[in-house]
Amino acid sequence: MGSVATVNPPRGMRDILPADKARRERVLSVIRDRYLAHGFDEIETPVVEDYDRLHAGIGGDNEKLSYNVLRRGLDADAIREAADDPAALSDLGLRYDLTVPLARFYASNRGQLPGVFRAIQIGPVWRAERPQKGRYRQFVQCDIDIIGDDSSRAEAELMVASLDAVDALGLDGATVRINDRRVLDWMLDSFGFTEDERPGVLITIDKLDKIGPEGVGAELRERAERQGSSTAPVEAFEEFLRRPQTMEYNPYGERQIRKALPDGAPDDIVGHLVDIGEAVAAGRASTEGAEIPLVFDPFLVRGMGYYTGTIFELAHPSVGYSLGGGGRYDGMIGRFLGQQVPAVGFSLGFERLVDLVTAEPDAAAQAVVLIHDADVPVAELVAHKAGLIATGARVRLERRTKNLKALLERSAADGYTAFATVSAGGDLELKPLS
Repeated sequence: MGSVATVNPPRGMRDILPADKARRERVLSVIRDRYLAHGFDEIETPVVEDYDRLHAGIGGDNEKLSYNVLRRGLDADAIREAADDPAALSDLGLRYDLTVPLARFYASNRGQLPGVFRAIQIGPVWRAERPQKGRYRQFVQCDIDIIGDDSSRAEAELMVASLDAVDALGLDGATVRINDRRVLDWMLDSFGFTEDERPGVLITIDKLDKIGPEGVGAELRERAERQGSSTAPVEAFEEFLRRPQTMEYNPYGERQIRKALPDGAPDDIVGHLVDIGEAVAAGRASTEGAEIPLVFDPFLVRGMGYYTGTIFELAHPSVGYSLGGGGRYDGMIGRFLGQQVPAVGFSLGFERLVDLVTAEPDAAAQAVVLIHDADVPVAELVAHKAGLIATGARVRLERRTKNLKALLERSAADGYTAFATVSAGGDLELKPLS
């Protein structure tokens, strides 16, 4: 007899078992509840978008990782003829994030939406990543966005709502690292990097916390020499990194921002960042022991090319990686609508959060397993079940097995809190599952 092939889901994707699914839904319920409380409205967009929209040059490297949907009706000959033209092969693609679909959604439905629109969008996205631990090809994103507000109020609302959601998940102590892409452009210009050099320079600067100042400096110098460019900007950047610094008592404010930048930082951008901090502090004033939960990081980059202003990442002291992030993308909606509309969004790293939090089942919601003998009439079983459901309980029927202990352990692992044994004509006596 031949061996049976292992049947697994596609690489980089997962089956989610009932207990894990229930846990994920509890986490989502907490996040959704807090976002709704802050005045955001949930929407839903299709999982596919037009190929041209997904490859319009606004999705950064994610466009290269998109899954494309083959056009209907293509035969083998047509596929071979169009092999070098992806647009001829595909007219649709799976969404690789929720921001591009939101921009299209707003352009499609603007007339039915308020002037300032606060959106919640939660759903799966797909990227053809190289599968590895913690990185999947299908994963859930959990976004809030504000469209139509170019003031610091929008960023502050997003940050306060997201910090509130993280607190509600039991991860208090989170902070938001914040920067502005306009600050980065101004700073690189002040060092002497040309506009053409900036994209590559930013990619290297983004590695600062991984390879350190010396590693970044060496990589920048190597790139400049390879391209025949002047190394003077690199030397100016390295000198800036070596400048003496003093510890600051206050974590965030105008003084702290200006000290972290070269002299002469633009007043309007610094003022915008200061306003965000003051608004977030006011929004967090009711949180016990709260300080301004913002940290200015002049070298925070974030890789998405569509960011036009403020950028930020969610950090927590328990882990060394970000738990979410976002930024302002004022230029995106105009690509679809023909007129500019300000927009800013915050995405929680749902898959990372699920691994950190322990959202327990609602203690008030009873979950009961009815363990019955084989001779109990079906009508009697269904009547017992219906009676418990009417009280608000969740109920599962299980036929008694020889190994009752294993059955009870499995039920407890699935989130059930009580059980009762059912015999023909007998009464129910609920007992706790411990």
